[in-house]
Amino acid sequence: MRIAVCVKQVPASSNVKVDEVTGVLIRSSSDTKMNPYDLYGIETALQLKEKVPNTEVIALSMGPLSAEATLYEALWMGCDEAYLLSDRKFAGADVLATARALSQALRVIGDLDLIICGKQTTDGDTAQVGPEISEFLGYPLAPYVDAIIEVKEQSMVVRSNYESYYDIVEIDFPFVMTVEKDIFTPRLPSYKRKKALGQKKIHVLTLNDLPERDESLYGLSGSPTQVERIYSPEKKTQRDVIMGPVEDVTDQLLTVLLNRKFIKGDYHVENKS
Repeated sequence: MRIAVCVKQVPASSNVKVDEVTGVLIRSSSDTKMNPYDLYGIETALQLKEKVPNTEVIALSMGPLSAEATLYEALWMGCDEAYLLSDRKFAGADVLATARALSQALRVIGDLDLIICGKQTTDGDTAQVGPEISEFLGYPLAPYVDAIIEVKEQSMVVRSNYESYYDIVEIDFPFVMTVEKDIFTPRLPSYKRKKALGQKKIHVLTLNDLPERDESLYGLSGSPTQVERIYSPEKKTQRDVIMGPVEDVTDQLLTVLLNRKFIKGDYHVENKS
């Protein structure tokens, strides 16, 4: 089995600057980490590798050359190979342009049985890239997977968690799967494996390496979603202090919670004045 796991380098802090002209996040390579949901994707692939003989796990990311740090982390966790899709022409991509570029890179890698994505990223939170990759490749999609029930020779039985209900399906290879957090507990990168791999080569792909090389399909020009304005929320430290006898404090607190719609219900607050 050959498995590709899509991973992304995301800001490690909520204090992220934004380009006011383009609406694109200004990413600093010194303050980044692997997208947490992608750790679950990697662990899922490695769990399958341990159960299915002759399984190869390939990590794929799109971003600047600094994203190699994320791919090295994937290698130290246990991935066999790593590919970085990096080209200035991909900059500013929305979810559609990102999914298109990644699907093209997956075609270059080729001969894949399973493609795994984390459910979403912590910087975008759209949860759309995985499903759009499945559309571009023409592969079936198993979303929100929180359990792998059985692995067969030509298919896999998985459970999807749709919050209000579960759906258990058997799906033929090849297909795309997005995984929920806690499907497995991600392992830590291995220092021993890091020393053994050394500076293992990461395969870098550019636009010229893709089957579809039309520049207008990628980056900002290939992104139909245009951000009109993006900004950091104002941070406030204002607080209200309620003091007095326990009965009065309880009634005042209940009134505040009701007025701000933190709670709902037919509560009666007695007016003691």
